Amino acid sequence: MDTSRNSMLGELAGDAAMERADFLVQATDQFRKFLEANRDRIEELGGLTLIDEEPDYLSIAPDLTFRSRTRFEDPDTGEWVSETEVIETPAEIIELYNPADLYASFGEAAKEAAGLEGEPTATDELLDTAGIAPEETFGLSDDEAYARAADDWAAAQNVVLDADSEEGAAQRIYDLALEFQERSQRSEARLIEQFEESVQKLAGRLGDLIVVDDEDERLTLSSDGHFKAEVLPEDSEGQWRTLSEPEAIVEYYDPTDVFGDLADALAEAYPAIAPEVEGAAGEDAGDEAFGTEDDIAAEDESGQNGSRP
Repeated sequence: MDTSRNSMLGELAGDAAMERADFLVQATDQFRKFLEANRDRIEELGGLTLIDEEPDYLSIAPDLTFRSRTRFEDPDTGEWVSETEVIETPAEIIELYNPADLYASFGEAAKEAAGLEGEPTATDELLDTAGIAPEETFGLSDDEAYARAADDWAAAQNVVLDADSEEGAAQRIYDLALEFQERSQRSEARLIEQFEESVQKLAGRLGDLIVVDDEDERLTLSSDGHFKAEVLPEDSEGQWRTLSEPEAIVEYYDPTDVFGDLADALAEAYPAIAPEVEGAAGEDAGDEAFGTEDDIAAEDESGQNGSRP
């Protein structure tokens, strides 16, 4: 086979793998949002059976874990065997099931649990029964459908707020700032969680990796792929606080710093994986552009370049 053809096929396969990985990350994030938004409903319902069509079975428990059952014929005995698997994370379920099918299953399961019939469709049999000729029906064009969807999306976006007084405006901005702070931390926590799900198997090959080890903080990427941190808050009277969940970690760490520090720790532990550092001339240029270490230290002391509290 032509070498250039092999090269093109390799690049095609590489691009496909990257796109698949990106799709899985986005689909997992969207599915996680859906589950969290309906957590209370699912818990109150006691879970739902989503698929029950022999041999496929899938259900969701009140704690948002899934049960999947597969049925296969044992080649040795010739008997049919059923196996039930517990699926604990959205990333795993997205790997196994088409997201569109998952959402459709939730919709059908909710209707069935409520005792509702399926939505009627304009099939030829139904139209004949109703005495309606096919040519008398009509539907939305693609452009109209997209326009309506865009209008629905726009209606759900944030509105411009206003107030009748200066103090009222300050109160609204204050409340909104706290709300957006919470939203930002939730988004950052999801980013940490996605990273942890992606590196579970890889981290097991490295073992525990120390990312940061200072007098008042320690950050580690554990062999199970999860970040673990210990911090010494200023008002803790010497009591260390352990951080093991993404939501707690982002209270003290900016994900950008976490990933950057992790990359630095990996480059230090495995020099061959990182690009070569530029020579002294490049370092001098960097000092001129960003200031000397003394300048940076002085800036930190003044509070103008502090890290996240």
